[in-house]
Amino acid sequence: MGSSFSRSYSPNSNRCSDNTERRGTISRVDSTVEYVESVVCNENDLKENEMKVFDIGDEGKVLLVKQKGEINALGTKCTHYGAPLTSGALSDGRIRCPWHGACFNIKTGDIEDFPGFDSLPCYQVTVSEKGQVKVKAKISDLKSNKRIKDMGSVSPCDGSVVVIVGGGPSGATCAETLRSEGFKGRITVVAKENYLPYDRIKVSKIGTVTEIEKLQVRTQDYYQDANIEILKGVEATNVDSEERLVYLNDGSKLRYSALYLATGSKPRVPDVPGINMKNIFTVRNFEDSMNILGTLGSEKDKDVVVLGLSFIGLETAASCCPKAKSMTVVGKDAAPLGQVFGLEIGRSLQKLFEEKDVKFHFGTTIIKCNGENGAIKSVELDNGTTLPADMLILGVGSTFHTDFLKNSGIKLETNGAVSVNDKLETNIKNVYAGGDIAYAPVYAHGNKQMSIGHIGLAQYHGRVAALNILKKEIPLKTVPYFWTMLFGKSIRYAGCGKSSNIQIEGDINELKFVIFFFDESDKVIAVASCMRDPIVSQFAEFLYQGKSLHKKDLKDDPFAWTKSIVP
Repeated sequence: MGSSFSRSYSPNSNRCSDNTERRGTISRVDSTVEYVESVVCNENDLKENEMKVFDIGDEGKVLLVKQKGEINALGTKCTHYGAPLTSGALSDGRIRCPWHGACFNIKTGDIEDFPGFDSLPCYQVTVSEKGQVKVKAKISDLKSNKRIKDMGSVSPCDGSVVVIVGGGPSGATCAETLRSEGFKGRITVVAKENYLPYDRIKVSKIGTVTEIEKLQVRTQDYYQDANIEILKGVEATNVDSEERLVYLNDGSKLRYSALYLATGSKPRVPDVPGINMKNIFTVRNFEDSMNILGTLGSEKDKDVVVLGLSFIGLETAASCCPKAKSMTVVGKDAAPLGQVFGLEIGRSLQKLFEEKDVKFHFGTTIIKCNGENGAIKSVELDNGTTLPADMLILGVGSTFHTDFLKNSGIKLETNGAVSVNDKLETNIKNVYAGGDIAYAPVYAHGNKQMSIGHIGLAQYHGRVAALNILKKEIPLKTVPYFWTMLFGKSIRYAGCGKSSNIQIEGDINELKFVIFFFDESDKVIAVASCMRDPIVSQFAEFLYQGKSLHKKDLKDDPFAWTKSIVP
């Protein structure tokens, strides 16, 4: 697949002689690869623990990072959605994206936490005796700002087989990590959907009909080149952990040396009369999104009701609102995201939605769906209200996709989650589980076990599971990181746990704030923000470093702690 430089050079040990120093920009071809080499700045232009973007000739830009007296050059933007990394959180040896929390090693550019699939290109740096910083880069890397790790090779003599059940981001990340870390055996991914792994984040945010190819994270050629077999449209029906066999719904079976389970969740559907009528949708996969948009159309002639006041319901309402005749959101909470952020923030979000003509019914739920000719036409609420509804979209949580494991011998919690240790291994040796279904230790919550459904964590689980399948003994170091975008307002949250009180810094009415969440001992267990980047990414790094913060630490300067995440 090709790779960029993955080395960095210290200004103290890689100085060029002034006699050979070149001050201009040089473009040249080494073999078949085009490079550009240029002096981009002086070493004194960068302070310790500072990040800056510089032009490299006319070919593009590079991000320089100075830490511990060493200068490293990287791609300038997060490989996930293109966030500028100069606005991110620099900590000890890595940068965390300000938008969604992906992390990149400043020496190698490797992605270490997620979301996203690609690493950053990392460029060669030399510093002359006069302190001029010269960078050499592949021109193609400057244009793409991404680097796909080399996949290594497969050995026909290696009889080991890893079966991955689940074709989502967690399973895809596990498969890629196995190959890039040197696994030479067979890799088979069992994917329930008829597609290659794709960006599931956009399912609740797609505003227009799109092609699945635009969402897929890799091409079929990539998987073929990497010798990763994707079985599309196939579902696991049973696991025989004694015989090490996975049974599939097409009648076939797969033998494994190691097994990774990442089957995710399925949307919860309320048990009310009429719930099986046409034009009632869940929001989980690409087909759901396309069916919603196809039914909604572009004539603005549909009354739409959304059930659910959390992330999925609100994101769907926000993305569909411009095409609907009317949009009404129903839920038992007292405000949008009230259980997450509290009533004050929730009411500001309510105002934001109401300015876009979205209506709310709080403290209630749907008890019946009414229809004509098999299609929904209205919903009845438990407060006696009837709402017109040409479409009903359900966003009321999910259940675990683990029914097929009930007779496997793999330990399940009463809710169907799979219990795992800090290496993501189940009670059965060489059987691992991750993503939504994993009841796993959470480092940021005192290593208490929790099940957390979010793509970034799912991908992180995939990476850690792969490393432990390879017997690298890497423990989880989970810091949950969530985000949403609602009518142009970005809300982020890092941490976890039940809060007993909060402290708000900023302007709630303008939706520009930071919230500190405290437990009963006044320890900060989470931080949320709206339009105040990169504070949440900084707090995520703070937790990752094993540090703690209390209410008393916020008294004089609520943000003084941000300076402590760099060495």
